[in-house]
Amino acid sequence: MKKVAIQGGGGSNHEIAAKAYFETDNIATVECNSFEELFSTLKEDHSIYGIIAIENTLVGSILQNYTLLKDSGMVIIGEYKLRIKHQLLALPGERLEDIREVHSHPMALAQCSDFFKQYPHIKMISRDDTALSGKWIRDNQLKGMAAIAPALAAEKYNLDIIAKDIETNKRNFTRFLIISHKEKIALEDILTQQPINKSSLVFALPHAEGSLSKVLSILAFYNINLSKIQSLPVVGSEWEYLFYIDLVFEDYKRYQQSLNAIRPLTRNLKSLGEYHVGKRSFDTVSNDNKPLSEQKTF
Repeated sequence: MKKVAIQGGGGSNHEIAAKAYFETDNIATVECNSFEELFSTLKEDHSIYGIIAIENTLVGSILQNYTLLKDSGMVIIGEYKLRIKHQLLALPGERLEDIREVHSHPMALAQCSDFFKQYPHIKMISRDDTALSGKWIRDNQLKGMAAIAPALAAEKYNLDIIAKDIETNKRNFTRFLIISHKEKIALEDILTQQPINKSSLVFALPHAEGSLSKVLSILAFYNINLSKIQSLPVVGSEWEYLFYIDLVFEDYKRYQQSLNAIRPLTRNLKSLGEYHVGKRSFDTVSNDNKPLSEQKTF
């Protein structure tokens, strides 16, 4: 059985994404209170995989995780894009009209704001975790209170879903990275039998005119698609930045040639992982009612 470290409690979106990526419910999750704790857990036990959220289509990148990943020595072995759905959970027998308070992570509360405009008497209260908000209500048998959390949390903590899919934006996805120790990569490649067609890199650039554009031009020459770029300041160095980029390619040999070509133009070029382009969770919410996997990416 695979052990997977997740941020947050059981029933969280991290757990849902982990089950979907490994295509099994038969995983043992190691719950961590923070991403820092998650990386510490992986360093202590090399048998554990990790899964971390890295970006969301509504709020953008989760910046701290770029730095944690870069400094950890872990590598990316895969990714999964999960459609985020928010459910309103309460004790069995509770009704929507009974609810006086709703507890959840502030991001989840914000993503459901339109729904609660219909219920101005309900007080919104921020907590550290979505799923654990449901567990807190269950453990303390709190009537008149509800939590915004995934449906898996309702199953785990024996709560009723009193309002379903209450998120305002139905195109809300979070991209998760699956991470591991370097020595596990070869085994993972054998198990998945999936071609490597994506990579994540980090590098710095010299203070020179057109330094970034030169790198991008070389990648374009080699038919490498830049799917993501994120800059973060170098701590302690004024106006210097690290660039985190995701590349998608069809020809691995040309990808390797492109790295050799850009290396002299960069400083401290480092691969954070080479892996297979991740799947998206199946969902039919769209204007044309097609599965999202058949639609164009925005």
